Amino acid sequence: MDTAVLGDKIVRTLKTIFDPEIPVDIYELGLIYDVFVNEDNDVKILMTLTTPNCPVAESLPQEVKEKVRSLDEVNDVELELTFDPPWTRDLMSEEAKLELGFL
Repeated sequence: MDTAVLGDKIVRTLKTIFDPEIPVDIYELGLIYDVFVNEDNDVKILMTLTTPNCPVAESLPQEVKEKVRSLDEVNDVELELTFDPPWTRDLMSEEAKLELGFL
């Protein structure tokens, strides 16, 4: 499978994961900074949380890894959690801002 096609499939999967406190998926919320797929279908996801002391700091990254790893085409998943740059509302998509009443 082409890495770009797999990348799109991974993004669709990420859009099924919601922050339990905010009714918007983590991709539109801007928590996913980058998704890398190499030619061996190994995946690296760079993500953040809304705050370092987020109540789902343990469970949300684990859910991301498990859902992406469950895709048949994915060989392995590495997830890097970062707070640089820190998450702000500016990282949200227009769709997420509209959904949350910020527009």
